This record gives sequence, C-alpha cells and structure tokens, in this order.
Amino acid sequence: MKVPRHIAIIMDGNGRWAQRRGLPRVFGHKAGVESVREAVRTCRELGVEWLTLYSFSTENWRRPPEEVQTLMGMLRQLLRAEVDDLNRNGVRIRGLGRVWELPEEVQEELRRAEEITKNNRELNLVLAVSYGGRQEIVDAVRLLAEDVARGALKPEEVSEEVIQRYTYIPEMPPPDLLIRTAGELRVSNFLLWHIAYTEFYFSPKLWPDFRREDLIEAVEDYSRRRRKFGGI
Repeated sequence: MKVPRHIAIIMDGNGRWAQRRGLPRVFGHKAGVESVREAVRTCRELGVEWLTLYSFSTENWRRPPEEVQTLMGMLRQLLRAEVDDLNRNGVRIRGLGRVWELPEEVQEELRRAEEITKNNRELNLVLAVSYGGRQEIVDAVRLLAEDVARGALKPEEVSEEVIQRYTYIPEMPPPDLLIRTAGELRVSNFLLWHIAYTEFYFSPKLWPDFRREDLIEAVEDYSRRRRKFGGI
C-alpha cells in the first residue's frame, strides 16, 4: 500500500454528533478526542511522517463565547494530558496558525509541548489552531514585503520556493491526502497555499465515528490513485 507522507484532516461533525444524541455540542468535541488518538496511532503504524489536524480555525472565534472558552480549555487540558505519552512514542507536536491569538495559558501549554517533543522524529503532529489558509498567505506576504522594503530580498527573487520560506512551518511538505469528515465537500480555508496537488477524500462519517478502519480505507483509496501533478 502506498502511504502518504503527509495527511491533513478537517475533523468535521462533532457538534452534529452531539445534537443527534440530544447532547450539548461540547460532548461531541469530547467524543472526537478518541478519534484523534486513533488517527495519531494509525499514522504512526502506517509510517506517515506528518499529520495535520484542523483543530480551531480563525473563523471559529465567531462561535458563542462559552463554546470557544470550552474548546480552549479542552485544548489546554489535552496538551497537558497527552504530551508525555506522545513524547514516549516519538511524536513531535507543532502549532500552526496565529497561535499568538490563543489565550496565554493555552500558548504556554503549546510551547511546553513543543519544547518537550522537539527532538522526536516518528511523527510530526501539527495542530492547526487559530489557523486560516488566507491568513497564512497574508502573514507570509507581510513578512516578505518587509524584507523587500529593507533590501534583504529583491522583487525579482520572489518565487514559490521563497514564499514557502515565509509560511508558518516552512519545512512542512504539502499534504498528499486531505480527509474531510461529515460529508461536507469544501476545504474551509484550510492549507490553501499547500494543497495545490493534494488528493481529497470525503467521508460521510461524523468525526467522533471516524476511526482506525476509516483512516486505513482512506489511505487505501489514495494508494489506488495515480498522481500526475499536471503531467500525463
């Protein structure tokens, strides 16, 4: 089986999962945590090098304040609770996005997790938090423009490779496979710079129901595809 080097996942459907059971939306987010654990374990087993999870978008700040507060609290607790186990298993945690917009206590926990796991090489677990694809491009262009203005870079030197250097994690390879759950058929401002030739896989399952066998099915589907990157 041809295994993707980088899998990105839009973990959609937590709220609907809870609502269908007559529960507050927060219960769906909590139920989705086990799906995250299974995704990490499965990617390690398969030999995936990068796993990027769309954890909290820039647009998610518009949600009701009590839900945002709950999600931030969950993120902080999960980072603290899971970091030692992830570290033992060779997983490196990395934040992707405008992390400076997160509550200070969440930033501190994320920095702590990144520091503890920085030397691990089994799997890069990228948490896209306060992340937006357009926002990443804006931030990259702003930094690039600053370098041009001070003479560190000439306009004619700007290329795709140069722009990549200004993205949040310059060494992160583009996703080979993007998975979205809950039957939605859109990318929702996720990794827009990075997904030019990414293969898409859409699952009807809500994220809390998306488990190991579903991820393997997505990888098997990917392995049957022929990627031409604009060629013949």
